Order: sequence, then C-alpha cells, then structure tokens
Amino acid sequence: MSDADGILVPQALAVSPWSNRQVGGYAVCGVLARAIEHAAESQDFVPVRLTVDLCAPFGLDGISTTATVVRRGPRIEVLEARIGTESDTTARASAVFAAAGTEPPGELWHDHEPLPTPPDCVDEPSPPLFSSTDGGWSGDFAAHQNAHRKTAWQNFPPLVAGEAMSPFVRAAVMAETTSLVCHWGSAGAGFINIDTTLALIRLPRGTGLGLRADNQRSHAGISVGTATMFDRDGYVGSCTVTAISNARRQVDLGALRP
Repeated sequence: MSDADGILVPQALAVSPWSNRQVGGYAVCGVLARAIEHAAESQDFVPVRLTVDLCAPFGLDGISTTATVVRRGPRIEVLEARIGTESDTTARASAVFAAAGTEPPGELWHDHEPLPTPPDCVDEPSPPLFSSTDGGWSGDFAAHQNAHRKTAWQNFPPLVAGEAMSPFVRAAVMAETTSLVCHWGSAGAGFINIDTTLALIRLPRGTGLGLRADNQRSHAGISVGTATMFDRDGYVGSCTVTAISNARRQVDLGALRP
C-alpha cells in the first residue's frame, strides 16, 4: 500500500489471488488492524483479540478507514473499525485490548504437541515458505499441493510503504493466511474465507511468523479452519476462519512459481 493523504492505495502485492481486480483479505486485515491500533487510547493495554468480517470484495480503489473506541474500562478496551459506510460496509473489525497482569496460581491442561521448527533463513521480506506434514521448508507451491497438513512461514514487506509494520498489524496480516494453510488441498484452494479471528497471548517478536494448520472440517460448502500462530520464541496465538465454497473459481496454487 502507498499512503496518499490518508488514503491507502493498493499496490501489486495487495492484489487477491482470486481476482486481479480485488484487494486480498490479508491486506484488508492489516489495514483494519492498523486503524484500530492508531485509535487505541492506552499504551498500557495489549491487543488480545481481533475479528475481521470480510463483507464484500474490495476493488483496487483507494482505501479509507474509520475507527472508534466502543468502551474503555480499567482492564479492557473495545474498538471497532470499518472500510466503507455504516450502510455499505466492505469490511469491518472489532478488537479487544487488555491490561496485562500476573498469572493466577494452579495448573491448567494445555496441548503439549511441539511447535514446528522455523526455517533456517534470514528473516527479511521474501516470498512465503511452506512445509507439508514432515517435509522440509520450501517456496515451491507445486511441491505442497497435496492433502497433507500445512505450515507457512512468512516475512512480510511493510503494509504501508515507508512505514514500519507493528507486531499487531503483522499478526493480523498473517492471521488471514489461516484460510490458505487449512484450505489448500490436492486440487488447490476451493474455499474462500469470509472472516478471520485472531486471539493472542502476546505480540509476535521479530519479523518472521509461522502458522500451522490444526484442523479443518466442512459440510455443504461451509468450512471452519483453525491454526496456531508461532514465532522463533514459541506460541503466539490461535486463529480461526469460516469459509464458503468457491469451487467455480478454484485457485490452482500448484501452478504458481516460487
């Protein structure tokens, strides 16, 4: 994106793989997270949840956002942002920021499955890397067009040219990749997500982010996918998307070149 007097103008990397006339959902998520972060009133609170509803396809026109604080209490702050008007919304987001505190006493159950080992690479903006089940990391899309469990690792370029991307915005952009790791199968990607929810226990560290598919189930063209977000220091949060069948416009990701 480039910033022209407050209007974000989509560039080539923001174009959706589904249509060369639309902005990709990952860019929309990033733009809304950025607007929410700018509107947050307290630097003492940290983002813990972001939900983006992708209400309608968004063309390659300039993007403007509005963001408001819905409520601020002593321990939480709730915010909203939207692209479009209240009567004609293209995308909207809600977020919760919370005050950090001390851990309560006692022990809780949690999943002990080890996280994937991040790739041995320099963390700088570059095309994504993928791993299928127990295979190694590579950027060869054709090698990962299969029915195996997917993991992605990405180092994104700036969302807005000339502006450092915050950890929260980076996580929001990565969260939308949940649909890719959960819905990329042996014949490509046939579901398109209509929302994204990101739940964080902490902000990511560094620029590299991973996303491992945890589950995917569908019925009658409606799918739910869940994934784990991680960085080089460990677990960051969980992501969920709901998606609808888009079989008539299935994307053959195996035809993409690294």
